[in-house]
Amino acid sequence: MKKKKIFPSAREDAQSAELCVPSAQTLSPSYLLAFRDTDFLLSDELRPVRLQLELLKPELILRKHRVESTIIVFGSARTPEPETARRQLTDAEADAAADPSNKALARKVKIMRAIAENSRYYEEARRFARIISERAKASDDFNSVIITGGGPGIMEAANRGAHDAGAESVGLNIVLPFEQEPNSYITPELCFQFHYFALRKMHFLMRAKALVVFPGGYGTLDELFETLTLIQTAKIEPIPVLIFGRQFWNRVINFEALVEEGAVSPKDIELFQYVEAAEEAADIILGTRQ
Repeated sequence: MKKKKIFPSAREDAQSAELCVPSAQTLSPSYLLAFRDTDFLLSDELRPVRLQLELLKPELILRKHRVESTIIVFGSARTPEPETARRQLTDAEADAAADPSNKALARKVKIMRAIAENSRYYEEARRFARIISERAKASDDFNSVIITGGGPGIMEAANRGAHDAGAESVGLNIVLPFEQEPNSYITPELCFQFHYFALRKMHFLMRAKALVVFPGGYGTLDELFETLTLIQTAKIEPIPVLIFGRQFWNRVINFEALVEEGAVSPKDIELFQYVEAAEEAADIILGTRQ
């Protein structure tokens, strides 16, 4: 039996408040209902409340959509699909050829070549997400949903792979000083925008069954090391941490040097493993490869 409601809902009272007769008193900001007062909610003193709201809103929506298990995919927002990367490289080479003494253009060509080489990871991320999503749709005992940072590049590729499989996927976007839009492959009802990085990180890991990391920059490094630290310190249960592109990572980070310098223990670099192909990563997560 549905419990009889005694008190009016917040929505009902908010609607009733809009009907009040205008006067010096009712038009004063102090008279606004607290939860309808934007200036009040955005004040420094209300930061604890905003933190709670940013934790709670995605939590309730994800529960409503029965998202209980996720596979995180991180990687550079600057990794385009291969065709776009090749076009950008061609344009950069043409600019440099027209002005061969320009060192900035020569450096840009070098960078564009690296981006074109790494663009293969766009397709790997897309294929990986499709494989995982297809398995989730077809299985009764595996229901993991792809979750990304919601932006372009590798994040777009992973959401796109889930979209290819006709599956839902989650995007956790964040407000940045420069223009950024969520990619168009995220399930709209599961596309979130955050103000606080800390709360966004919590939502990445709260349901995570694995972390898959592609070549990336500061943001990718931040998320990778945050997760490794939480596993290392037993703040979260160990999950598979799969890193695509051994050659890239060995060039960027000398993990062995951390052991040799006594900064981490030998077992700490066993918290992750390298993979090179979508199928390899999917097999590990699905338990068909050790």
